[in-house]
Amino acid sequence: MLSFISFWRAAAIVLNDLASSAYYAGGIAEKAIGKAAPWFILAIMLFSYAVRAIYIESCSMFVRGGVYRVVKEAMGSTMAKFSVSALMFDYILTGPISGVSAGQYLAGFLNDLFRYAHLSLVLPANLTAAVFAVLVTLYFWWINIKGISLGSEKALRIVYVTTVMVVLLIGWCVYTVSVRGAQLPPWPLPRNLQFSPDALGWLRGSRLPYTVGLVGIFIALGHSVLAMSGEETLAQVYREIEHPKLRNLKKAGFVIFIYSLVFTSLVSFFAVMIIPDQVRRNYFDNL
Repeated sequence: MLSFISFWRAAAIVLNDLASSAYYAGGIAEKAIGKAAPWFILAIMLFSYAVRAIYIESCSMFVRGGVYRVVKEAMGSTMAKFSVSALMFDYILTGPISGVSAGQYLAGFLNDLFRYAHLSLVLPANLTAAVFAVLVTLYFWWINIKGISLGSEKALRIVYVTTVMVVLLIGWCVYTVSVRGAQLPPWPLPRNLQFSPDALGWLRGSRLPYTVGLVGIFIALGHSVLAMSGEETLAQVYREIEHPKLRNLKKAGFVIFIYSLVFTSLVSFFAVMIIPDQVRRNYFDNL
């Protein structure tokens, strides 16, 4: 029997992939480009609305044969293989990263509890994160093979819990800023960018990113683009959305945009505004 999902459930599935980037995108970007990173995260989240519009338009088109056949007919079998490989890599990229990031949070939380309970037990953060990521990946694989209706229900429940946490987190941050005061991150100008050696790639040792401001800005945006990773899930859930499909897809896209814009960008801003520099740099892996 065929079953379809509401736009709320479709949005929940995408947000489980997209919104998880909020927990580590800011730290990765700041490690690469410096304290101005939240502005570039915000720019990427605004840009994601245009990307989402392209996904919505492409979903309304019927493409016969899928990615491999279309690219093969247009550019040959070699490029088709590269395209499919890149697409598969993109599909599986954020899941393990999000699982490891969540595992690091869990290990830190449990170690804090053990310390407050005066227990001498300390969990290795990296090993705990890896084991947790494997277990979570296997669990969601088991859920997904049962059908998208059950998977979307689980995703919606996760978003419920996450939304409560987001409201508490943002509310607590606003209260902290109102009591202690804070300054906005440095403006997204070329002179405020502090590239790490690894961030420049083959431009390492070159003055080009500093002398040509546009080059530095593009490099900074490139290191922030992970914040919108997960958009491709929108195309995967389109065929499962209930009628009218396109209208419900647009509703789901708008819900995703507002949620991810508020959550991802505000988390990045508050991290820089509240956490001292000497403390924050120790948590770039899961900030």
